[in-house]
Order: sequence, then structure tokens, then C-alpha cells
Amino acid sequence: MILRILTLLACLFSFGCTRPPDRVTFHADRNPEKLSEWGLFTVAGGRIAPHAGMVTYELATPLFSDYAQKWRTIWMPKGASARYDPDKWFDFPFGTIVTKTFYYTTPAGAADPQGSGTVVKMTPATYQTGVNGLDLKSVRLIETRLLVKRAAGWVALPYVWNADGSDATLERTGAEIPLTFQDGAERSQFVYSVPNQNQCAGCHAQDFRTRAIDPIGLKARHLDRDFPGAGGDINQLKRFVALGYLTGVPGTALPRNADWQDPREGTTAQARAYLDINCSHCHNATGAARTSGLWLDAKTIDPRVLGMCKPPVAAGRGTGNRSFDVVPGHPDASILTYRMASTDPGEMMPELGRALPHKEGVALVTKYILDLKGACEEDDGPREIASRR
Repeated sequence: MILRILTLLACLFSFGCTRPPDRVTFHADRNPEKLSEWGLFTVAGGRIAPHAGMVTYELATPLFSDYAQKWRTIWMPKGASARYDPDKWFDFPFGTIVTKTFYYTTPAGAADPQGSGTVVKMTPATYQTGVNGLDLKSVRLIETRLLVKRAAGWVALPYVWNADGSDATLERTGAEIPLTFQDGAERSQFVYSVPNQNQCAGCHAQDFRTRAIDPIGLKARHLDRDFPGAGGDINQLKRFVALGYLTGVPGTALPRNADWQDPREGTTAQARAYLDINCSHCHNATGAARTSGLWLDAKTIDPRVLGMCKPPVAAGRGTGNRSFDVVPGHPDASILTYRMASTDPGEMMPELGRALPHKEGVALVTKYILDLKGACEEDDGPREIASRR
């Protein structure tokens, strides 16, 4: 009898036996082992649904992550709001929780989607908006990454979903998940890598002077787009304002990146938006790749700094024996497209977050370079380029 009472008390005081909270619960100084302890979602009835106050959002052009689909949400304490900035990440209040859930669609008719080792490529038209959560009928949940704004700044926490999709566990050291990617008749085996906590800073520490972690996508130019909401599509920044999540937004002249898949935007705008979201958190004046001299953020306009006829600083074998970062009119002679297409860890760019090449992204940047005018006429570059034409 005494043993049963002690066991019950141990259960009551352990997180494994208590019922997950049914509302968002901010942890100011503790990193819960289970994602459910944050009270962000309910997983039931074949759906994962957000709790009250969580707002789904999307980027005009998202970052590529091995063709994973992403469901993004943000939550702030009642009465709190972020402060608008035209260029950098918004100034978010203490207590903010940003989530990004990575998932794949599984083959139709899969008996156990969460256990499926095969995932299929989906077109943008078939993505779920996530406004009311996700239908898990043909979905394999992979991981949910949290960015939590605490008193000392942002903290990144990677949670990996379990075999039955009921909860996710904090994996500080990351994880590797073998999958088979199905693109029509083509099948590719790859290992999906969940970053460890230190690797999160590799992208999110966008200023070498502070090395502080900050959001990448939560900037005006990435969020200025229409998104489904109550009553129909609404501009996403206006939606944040209406919900009380954002203040200080000017009435006009908001920065805006193109949708990389919309041909009406024009190839240059599409490619610059793609390079901005995928590369500029490192390739900018204060980023980790600042010494490369190749800056790919949206505000850079100097052709040389954008890579035109610029020799690499220290790319080693990552050059692919090419002489310049970008050779106008010649993507096959450009280092940029070579590194984007590579899957060699010592050559590929980005260095983290992918094992597969993004065929569509490479094709877009290839077209962008093909349309550029000019010629590289310095050092031995022209002769080497001519020999490869």
C-alpha cells in the first residue's frame, strides 16, 4: 500500500504522468523534455491544432530544407506586441514563442504515415496553409523547432517527433533520420538532419559582433504578402497589426520580396528573393560569411559584391575549378550555381539544412545568371571560361 502511494506521488510530481497543458505555457528558464509541456498544440482526431493565441504565418519566399513542408506559428503573451523594423528582424517581447514544424507528405494509402520511410514531393498548390492546424492523414511529422524569447535573448530548441506522432522530444544534439524522397518516378535516399543547438546559431546568429540568435524569416520583406485569414486573404503585416501582434508599421512603402515561384515577378526579383532568404543570413555585411565579399541580402546592389566577376576569397575545392562567383551569361562557369547544386559537404551551399539539391532553386539562379549581361575580363578568368564554353 505504501509503495503504491509513493508511486502515485512520484507520478503526480513528474512531467511524464501529468496531463499536458491545454494552453500555451511559457517556460522562462526551463527547457522541457517534451514539446507538449509548452502547451502549443493538441494532437487528436488525426489533426495537430494550434492553441489559442497562436498565429500561423508564411513567408513570401521560404528557405529550402530538403523539400520539407513547414508550418510556422508565433505566440506572444497577452497584451504584448513586436515592434516593426523595415530591414532587420522585428523587436519581439519577452515571452514570444516561434514554432516551425517540418513535415512531409507520405504516399497515398500509407497505412502508417508517421512510420513511413518514403516521403513524396508536393507542389505549392497542395501545401496546407496550417491556419487551423494540419490534417495528418498523409503526413509524417519530423521536427518542431522553437525560438523562445527569454530575458537574455532568443533560445533555439529542436524537438523530434516520436514514432506515433503523439509528441516530440527535445534533442539538443540533433538527430539523423534516413528517408527516401520520391519525385515522380525518381527515388533518392537521403538523411534528414535535425540541427543540434549549436548549429542553430550557424544561421540564426546574423551579426558577428553580438553572435546573438535572432529570427530569420520574421522580417518585413519576407512577411509582406497576402495570407489566408478570417474572411479571406489579407496582407500578413496588416493581419499582425489587427491581431495586436505588431506595432509601428507605416502606412506605405513597405519592403517586399518577390515570390520566387511567381514568373510575373521577373527572374531577377525571383532569384534575388531566393538568394536573400536562403543565403543572406550569412552572406551580408555583418554575417558569418561577410569576409567572402559575396553579400546576397536584398539591399545589396553593387554587382561586384553580388558576385559578378568576383574571384572567390577562400572557397577551396568548393570553386569547382571556376574562377568567379558569378559569370554573367554563363551559369556553368559560376561558382554560385556549382555550390548550390553540390551535395558534397565540403562544397555545397548552404552548408547546413540540406542533403538534397534544390533543383528548382538551382534552375532559377541558373536562369538569372544566364540573363545577366557583361563579361569577366581579369586575371586568367576569361581564358579559363572560354575553354569551358
